[in-house]
Amino acid sequence: MTALMGTRRFAARVLPRVVDTQKQLLLAQPPLPPIYKFAAAARPYVTVQRCARDEVLAKLDEYHATVMSTNWADYLNLVYSAPFWEAEYEKLTIAVQPYLHESVVGAKFSTVQEMMDVLYQCEDVRDHLNELAELVTRASGFMGTGYAPGEKVENMDENAKLCSEAYNKLLEKHPDFKPKIEQTVGHGLAVLRAKHKFKFGSMHRYFY
Repeated sequence: MTALMGTRRFAARVLPRVVDTQKQLLLAQPPLPPIYKFAAAARPYVTVQRCARDEVLAKLDEYHATVMSTNWADYLNLVYSAPFWEAEYEKLTIAVQPYLHESVVGAKFSTVQEMMDVLYQCEDVRDHLNELAELVTRASGFMGTGYAPGEKVENMDENAKLCSEAYNKLLEKHPDFKPKIEQTVGHGLAVLRAKHKFKFGSMHRYFY
């Protein structure tokens, strides 16, 4: 017991001296340079990659062919493919910048831009037509028997008229993309007309 008390007294006398010595050593050292918080700052996207003119044209042709050859009326395919198309479109927008002043590259990129605009517009109208057709089917009840029917769309004529007007405007504004407009909006109008009678400009194309 006496030995333990002696050890405690020795530690009480020596430890303060050790702490004081460490403080003196720390004060004697030069101050550390300030730490700048560069890691938290936002880094803008900068690239030094530059594609050759022929390579840019090849990429534009391939992108245009890929999107145009896809069935725009297949909504599931668009859901799967659209994110990849948008990422590639962003890369092409950056790669084409040094050559936009050239007539050939500028015209090709303008065609690609118009194609994507038409795609999004056709997709929006076709999705609305699909929803209207689905609501008409549900309003007929279980398997068309009238049992447990859903609510009817009260302004179906108004919706059909607006979709027909959008279809005509697309054809008038983008005549070069008529096949894709017919594939999406035109066919969607034909499907809706099989469930609800109305008139639109090209209904004779679908044997109406």
